[in-house]
Amino acid sequence: MENRNLTLLTDLYELTMMNGYLKEGYEDQVAVFDVFFRQHSLITYSLAAGLQQAAEYVKSLRFEKQDLEYLESLGLFNEAFLEYLRNFVFTGDIYAVPEGTVVFPGEPILTVKAPVMQAQLIETALLNIINHQTLIASKAAKICYAAGNGDSVMEFGLRRAQGPDAGIYGTRAAVIGGCGSTSNVLAGKMFGIKVSGTHAHSWVMNFPSELDAFRAYADTYPNAALLLCDTYDTLRSGVPNAIKVFDELRTKGLKPLGIRLDSGDLAYLSKAARKMLDAAGYKDAIICASGDLDEYSIRSLKSQGAAIDLWGVGTKLITGDELPALGGVYKLAAVEENGTLVPKIKLSDNAAKITNPGFKNILRIYDKNTGKAEADLIFLRGEKFDESKPLTVFHPVDTWKKTTFENYTVRELQVPVILGGKLVYNFPSVSEIREYANREKETFWDEYRRIDNPHIYKVDLSDKLYNLKTEMIRAIRG
Repeated sequence: MENRNLTLLTDLYELTMMNGYLKEGYEDQVAVFDVFFRQHSLITYSLAAGLQQAAEYVKSLRFEKQDLEYLESLGLFNEAFLEYLRNFVFTGDIYAVPEGTVVFPGEPILTVKAPVMQAQLIETALLNIINHQTLIASKAAKICYAAGNGDSVMEFGLRRAQGPDAGIYGTRAAVIGGCGSTSNVLAGKMFGIKVSGTHAHSWVMNFPSELDAFRAYADTYPNAALLLCDTYDTLRSGVPNAIKVFDELRTKGLKPLGIRLDSGDLAYLSKAARKMLDAAGYKDAIICASGDLDEYSIRSLKSQGAAIDLWGVGTKLITGDELPALGGVYKLAAVEENGTLVPKIKLSDNAAKITNPGFKNILRIYDKNTGKAEADLIFLRGEKFDESKPLTVFHPVDTWKKTTFENYTVRELQVPVILGGKLVYNFPSVSEIREYANREKETFWDEYRRIDNPHIYKVDLSDKLYNLKTEMIRAIRG
């Protein structure tokens, strides 16, 4: 799965547009495209993810003999276009925010500057990769936030993911979002992620008794005895039998790990189980909970005082559950004419669908005293900001809403990834991205991260970009 040629992972209209560009003599025209997602009631913030796979895809683009034969069989393309594809190589630039960066609707999280035919080809796959991993990383971030800093979240949604790729790269994204481990062995191998797990109900059912099953598992894994206690009766047999096995381990000088609850009233059962474990002298034994959990159920369980230390989250994490698609788009922002980038804009009767023109970057504004992020500014490349002077930002629609920053510092979010077709970015490991993402999240006040009715983070346009956009709208509408 690591060495597949994904060049034909594209929509047909990308190829038909490329063919048209070649026919019209546009093959060398440079264009700028932005990847961003639009505002949605369920999107408060997101974590950018998928950049490494996106870059690897771009770097491995090649039309093989069988690809060209297939395209020729469609009867849509002439020999001149097939010859162009035969020699295809990406020679453009890609800029992006590092994986794990907190991002918001409307922000260009990835920008492509390349000959228009090249930029057009990669649209579909880039959106496929970035949309999916950013969605899952963002869901994981919310789930981990609900669990709290003291608890760990284990991802184990592979069996419910929409196919192998969704399971593998969903796991990668979930760890970027904050999960500490996964049940997915292949993802563990591919990305250096900690793998973990317990046993199934079938293990217990295959033995003459629950106690026999627990003893056999503890004998096989004496240093990792995490026993599933809800196969028959959690409090009357499951936990008491687990304690019996823990006593046997203790006489051998071994330390049991804990128990897992997968059904029932997890708040009540976990608190009752905690009392039983503590009374038996196992105050360090952890209680793991699973069973269709998400940020809402975890928050509810925490509010009820559930005695749960480790959360196993599967289906609702790996599928994105309530928001099955991020909705990221790929929009033209500029084209080069006579060596100069000319801004382009898409208009709509829906103001949210009007694009921001030009070759842009994102500026994050931090309070110097707290280190907290206060606002983002989308700006045109080439603009300069003097931190020694006050900086006023305003809402791009409700322009009367203004904020002035005086004691602040700034950071440009996009960095070069590919320049002139050459990879110039060193990709960190998944665990390093996770640590970076955790630091990123801590720069935002809880008010922006809370699950219900979060405070809306300011994402504004620089004066120059706002004026350009306004003038272009007036000119076109006029």
